[in-house]
Amino acid sequence: MTTSIKLDDDLASRIRRLAELRRRSAHWIMREAIRDYVVREEARESFRQEALASWSAFQDTGRHLTDEEVQAWLTSWGSDAEAEPPECHE
Repeated sequence: MTTSIKLDDDLASRIRRLAELRRRSAHWIMREAIRDYVVREEARESFRQEALASWSAFQDTGRHLTDEEVQAWLTSWGSDAEAEPPECHE
């Protein structure tokens, strides 16, 4: 897809400077920046959707773990007495 974007002079200059330093084209710098942004925002949105689904499930069922239960389980990680994940309860 070909598109155009208007950049202010300062940002365009910074991109050109970075491109020179990295021995890349300004196009490559902008494409990488957009790709990194999209990957990060997709992950953020996925996390948000998962949190909303978890909240909805909790509201429907009341099933949960306490902070103490989770902390005890996490503390056991990597030890000889590594515990199984605790069971959710109401």
